[in-house]
Amino acid sequence: MKQLRSEDKILENVKRIHMIGIGGSGMCPLAEILNTKGYILTGSDNNESDPLKRIRNMGIKVCMGHSAENVKDAELIVYSAAIPFDNPELVYARENGIPTMERSHLLGALTRYYDNVIGVCGTHGKTTVTSMITQILILNKMQPNAVIGGRLPLINSNGVTGSSQTLVCESCEFVDTFLQMSPDVSVLLNIDNDHLDYFKTMDNLVKSFNKFVSMSKLCFYNGDDELAQKAVKDINAKTVSFGFAKTNDYYAQNIISTKHGFSFDVIKNGEKCGHLDMHIPGRHNVLNGLASFAVCDSMGVGAKGIADAVNKFSGAGRRFEFLGEYNGFTLADDYAHHPTEIKATLNAAKQLDYNRVIVVFQPFTFSRTALLKDEFIEALKIADKVVLTPIMGSREINTFGISSEDLAVKLNDAVVVDGFENIADYVIKTAQKGDIVITMGGGDIYKAAHIIEEKIGDRK
Repeated sequence: MKQLRSEDKILENVKRIHMIGIGGSGMCPLAEILNTKGYILTGSDNNESDPLKRIRNMGIKVCMGHSAENVKDAELIVYSAAIPFDNPELVYARENGIPTMERSHLLGALTRYYDNVIGVCGTHGKTTVTSMITQILILNKMQPNAVIGGRLPLINSNGVTGSSQTLVCESCEFVDTFLQMSPDVSVLLNIDNDHLDYFKTMDNLVKSFNKFVSMSKLCFYNGDDELAQKAVKDINAKTVSFGFAKTNDYYAQNIISTKHGFSFDVIKNGEKCGHLDMHIPGRHNVLNGLASFAVCDSMGVGAKGIADAVNKFSGAGRRFEFLGEYNGFTLADDYAHHPTEIKATLNAAKQLDYNRVIVVFQPFTFSRTALLKDEFIEALKIADKVVLTPIMGSREINTFGISSEDLAVKLNDAVVVDGFENIADYVIKTAQKGDIVITMGGGDIYKAAHIIEEKIGDRK
């Protein structure tokens, strides 16, 4: 076992742990890991969800709503970053001396209890690559543990617990949370201009990624990405590059567009070592496939085993997730909330055989929308029609004077619609046979897609 940090040692001294917001995508897999390690867990949440059903099926008691009564027997309280300071369970903990730990600190502590932690980082693609690596390892009987930022359809969950010492982790740079972790293997997918309200400059962002990859012994990185190259320069870890360019250790050759994605040969050190048939659209996913192949190849998984698992991979939940066909139009959902991600998804949709691409976009945070307004406009112009919701502020106050109307006015065919019910009605009235409608954003826009499904009824 690795050297523990002082705050980690609490996990060796407690047995009863309460998790506030236990149904969250980041909390649920941690609950599963703690449960398998023998901790007595309880949890609380405000909304019923599929993850909560999974949690209850493990025999974990979940309370709906938050109350001091829920935590009176707890020896440690874990909470997500979304939980407010005045949450009654946190207030009770502070007043009664019960230790608390934020989710990212718990994940960091858990990474020091595994011998082979694979930390997947980067501005874009983390969930897809974490999911793909996990699927490859599961289907090749490697018994991985995993913490994923989205649902992996293979297991219908955000995480899995296995018997091995391998832990695959999505590693997010937001407010430097990934620096709580201790990766043995790092995977750096790309670096783009996100979270600059926190990092302030791109140099600071690159330095943060440099700190993360410097903690690993082996680093896989996108050799086509200039900032990723900068982040891995002069680190002590062994580095392995992947990309389109032939200068990379792993690169793609004979790339062919198919109905579902791209197929290509994998070249390693100048020689063909495998072939992948991707079933997720978008040329950017060639890089995600290469990264996943390289990591699993280094772990001894055979090329055929990797290829078979990737062939069965249809994407992570909310990553260009096809929901079905309704009234003749196709409905999909995507997590893209940064202009680069929006461009990638919309370009991928444009390459498919649809009459029109209609995007229902929910801008996420005022600061990002204001800072990248022009980039959002350019990205959304790729769609044939744009439906915008009001900006979801999350934890922010709109001190920027920004609104969705500021985007709409610069687009050719755009409208702002408030309320998911109204959006569903508008889409049902507007979408035509042969169109694809993509609900898109980092907030709760997926609810609009579900309302569309409910209103139309059974899939056609």
